[in-house]
Amino acid sequence: MVKFVENELLNIKTEVNDMWQLVYQQLNNAYKSVLEVNMELADKVILREKRVNAFELRIDSDIEDFIALYNPVAVDLRFALAMLKINTNLERIGDYADSIARFVIRTDLKPENKALFAELQLEDMFDMVLHMLSTTYDALQKQDIGLAKSIFDKDETLDILNKNAIDTLAAYANEHPEDIKLCLEIAGIFRKLERAGDHINNLAEETVFYIDAEVLKHHKSMLRDSEEENLENANKAES
Repeated sequence: MVKFVENELLNIKTEVNDMWQLVYQQLNNAYKSVLEVNMELADKVILREKRVNAFELRIDSDIEDFIALYNPVAVDLRFALAMLKINTNLERIGDYADSIARFVIRTDLKPENKALFAELQLEDMFDMVLHMLSTTYDALQKQDIGLAKSIFDKDETLDILNKNAIDTLAAYANEHPEDIKLCLEIAGIFRKLERAGDHINNLAEETVFYIDAEVLKHHKSMLRDSEEENLENANKAES
């Protein structure tokens, strides 16, 4: 019985690792397709989206079967539940890669757009998201809680990059009203990357939960509420 459980756990881990690598490659290819205006890469991302979706369904099914058949407890149950949620978050990140690739296909990008991308720090935004995705994967493989928690600060950096980009786009659209549609499309890319960061944040939370049974869900909003409460208390003290 123990051997069967070990084999099932190993199978699930392998599948999730493969899913993680596939999604990373999808996002990386979407990144290159935008900056290089590479239609071929964009088409590749869109075609492989079906594979991402099929992978998600297969992993979900295997985890559900494992829980139903073996009734796991303690760390094995935490592993199964964490992998179930990690799988869902990875699929959502894959969706964002697909959406970014579709932007490349439907948008007539011009050479001068690269200067705008540089001003917006789009490359930095992509690099940060890919680094976060890779770091969280390493944290799971090494079962390193500190590495997983390091993601949370990087997520805050993504929020700042996103806000700065939206402000820059608003100013650019005001000066170039003929490019308003393009600006809206680019704003959508930043929003998708910011949301991808939120899902990677979830990956880190689930990694910590699996390793140490520590629940960090919604920690970001809790921290924000705590900061607002401290500011309110400070204002009351001054008055």
